[in-house]
Amino acid sequence: MTVYLVVFDRRSFRISSSLFEDVQSYLDENYVDERLAEEYRGDFRRRAREAQIFTDSKSGIPEEDAAPLEHCERAMSRSLSDLLDEIDDTFSEALLRLIDAKGKTDPEVYKKANIDRKLFSKIRNNPQYQPSKTTALAFAIALELNLDETRDFIGRAGFAISHSSKLDIIVEYFIKRGEYDIFLINDTLFSFNQPLLGCRPSSSLLQMGWKTLATATISNRSKRW
Repeated sequence: MTVYLVVFDRRSFRISSSLFEDVQSYLDENYVDERLAEEYRGDFRRRAREAQIFTDSKSGIPEEDAAPLEHCERAMSRSLSDLLDEIDDTFSEALLRLIDAKGKTDPEVYKKANIDRKLFSKIRNNPQYQPSKTTALAFAIALELNLDETRDFIGRAGFAISHSSKLDIIVEYFIKRGEYDIFLINDTLFSFNQPLLGCRPSSSLLQMGWKTLATATISNRSKRW
């Protein structure tokens, strides 16, 4: 048996210059906006603290605030069981429901998500399974969810789309354009030194800066006696 191991460096997987420039432009626009928004949020928090100090220095509670306070007290008095009854589907439950709703099969989805069967089986058999963010986003891509659906879907695993994350912005870029080719998305993430979606072995190698393709050729040669 002869095994050929072919190793390619980063230059072998460069995306087209036009795509790189377009994604870079989208990153620059949205990443900067998020940092500016954070500055505004910080200023808002400072003003809120100053307003709270001013309010605390005054005695009594304004009459117009009495009703909202009573409403808050009633809300706090609700039992824990009432709140637990309102919990939405878990990530696993939402994933299986969406697969059925999209009319897809399990193998079709986990293969398109670049997820192996073993991991998918764990998610399917454990309603409380907690995926990584890249796994959650991979399934959102495989299910071809729009941006709002993606936010809701990964939110069930406790994640959010954040403009302080280049990974999130790049995934958002493709979702907004209706591009759901996970390999193209991963090539782009790789070009920007970001974690890849999915969990197949090739993805792990890419995250270390390499991509390995291995082919095995089995040849039966007759021996001369």
